Amino acid sequence: MKNKIDYTKTSKVLEIQDLKIKFSLRGQSLTAIRGASLDLFKGESLAIVGESGSGKSVLTKSCMGLLDGNGWIDAGSIKYKNIDLATFKTEKDWLKVRGKEIAMVFQDPMTSLNPLKTIGKQVQETLMLHRNFNSKEEARQATYDLLLSVGIDDAKRRFKQYPHEFSGGMRQRIVIAIAVACNPEILICDEPTTALDVTIQAQIIELLQTLQKEYDLTIIYITHDLGVVAHVADRVAVMYAGEIVEVGTSDEIFYNPHHPYTNALLDSLPQLGTKGEPLKAIQGTPPNLFKEIVGDAFAPRNPYALKIDFVHPAPYFEVSPTHKVKSWLMDPRAPKIPKSETVQRLQNQWRANE
Repeated sequence: MKNKIDYTKTSKVLEIQDLKIKFSLRGQSLTAIRGASLDLFKGESLAIVGESGSGKSVLTKSCMGLLDGNGWIDAGSIKYKNIDLATFKTEKDWLKVRGKEIAMVFQDPMTSLNPLKTIGKQVQETLMLHRNFNSKEEARQATYDLLLSVGIDDAKRRFKQYPHEFSGGMRQRIVIAIAVACNPEILICDEPTTALDVTIQAQIIELLQTLQKEYDLTIIYITHDLGVVAHVADRVAVMYAGEIVEVGTSDEIFYNPHHPYTNALLDSLPQLGTKGEPLKAIQGTPPNLFKEIVGDAFAPRNPYALKIDFVHPAPYFEVSPTHKVKSWLMDPRAPKIPKSETVQRLQNQWRANE
């Protein structure tokens, strides 16, 4: 893996600082995001990984004002082009950003597409909402061009068809076309390949990489598939219980992880398992986010947890200018923990390829 971004010379397009997001559920308050901080750099592909419920989708949806009616930003900031999106109060505010500046590709295209409208009309409506055309014919031609750019051949015929007449992979291409229609600065892809078979997954990832170059996009991938991450990401942010616990370049996360949760995630990769050995899993369950978490949220599942982990949350320790870890095990006084077998194999592979 080679990272194409020079982070010493690249500007930030999004800065999330100490973000806290809460939801009101069944008369109780749930803290879904607990002081998360994350930067996004121009032109990069950033992957956010973690178990289900770790807060990946909530974090990114907050950047588009897509929290449902029961959710709100309780503290922190989301700065985009010197504007704090966390201060937005109305739908009118968000419409200045949503789609035009920051767009999203969702996991299931059938929930994003209107089954009662032709796909051509849906794509064209998006184009006309944000662009000025001299005529409907000009808008229709732009729609044809956009469909062709995402791999929908015979665009004039396809323009008149409905979502149910397309395969899952083709529907996802249409959703991507709608997302890039207004040439956004940032494209958020929320599990864009989960519902697709392996061959189609590869095609969609290749399409996104092509569009990134063509439209000069900065992309956030939300995924639990570390195999996808290895192919697309310049940097990786690891989330656990609403926090970013480790962030670094792909090489740093895959070949030199430091947080015990990151090690555990890599060790549970089935692709990297040894033949004849049972698949490994992370023991225990994530914490109850209805309750206040004391200390390190991962401590009850961490076999190397220190006493301080159960009392005080860890600060960020800097491994390199691009690599930060939120773990007391990074303190110089802490004992050194062994790398997982999977990580050791990855490190050996890396050294062999140097």
